[in-house]
Amino acid sequence: MKIHREGTNILILLFIVLLALNVPVWLFMPPYVIPGILSAVSFTIYMFVFNFFRCPKRNYRGKRDNRVVSSVDGKVVAIERVYEDEWLKQDAIMVSVFMSPLNVHANWFPVDGTVDYVTHHRGRFLSAYLPKASVENERSTVGITMNNGRRLVVRQIAGAMARRIVTYAYPGEKADIDDHLGFIKFGSRVDIYLPLDARILLKIGDATRGGLTPMAIVK
Repeated sequence: MKIHREGTNILILLFIVLLALNVPVWLFMPPYVIPGILSAVSFTIYMFVFNFFRCPKRNYRGKRDNRVVSSVDGKVVAIERVYEDEWLKQDAIMVSVFMSPLNVHANWFPVDGTVDYVTHHRGRFLSAYLPKASVENERSTVGITMNNGRRLVVRQIAGAMARRIVTYAYPGEKADIDDHLGFIKFGSRVDIYLPLDARILLKIGDATRGGLTPMAIVK
């Protein structure tokens, strides 16, 4: 298990802050009770943040032709027909996956292909569960053309806790299911917009693993 590069500086700074709080307490306060409680709380906080920034190495071993794989760890909260007006500019099937603070928050490319469109939108920080979060929250949109010529959109959406979306994808880049598309900090959601004839392999409530769970077949 490795730590994502987005978390390295945060973990170092947090360790220094917690150490600075704990050392004086152990040196100058009555032993064991208060220092012990503070140390236990500090350890819990540090492990929570450490767990959030974990970044497992994953390799998709299933069929890749025409396959769409989940970009993130989380739970499917919506599957519906919508109009994607930013890049596809047509009706599409939107599959939304919500990530809790306990999930891995690295984002993988959902398909093999070519990145054709990337843009970032400033916005609000509503709960990522809300339908209007897709169009009102801070978000990044990535348009990808699959190797079979079909197009889809991946939208990273900030949630109530998330305050930073990082997108590594850039126009002209080759998309690969095993590579990271980006990272969202502290609770968020990812929507994938698929062609209407896509065969969806998941249902609402299903758990997903980024870079591993097949989501759809697009022929």
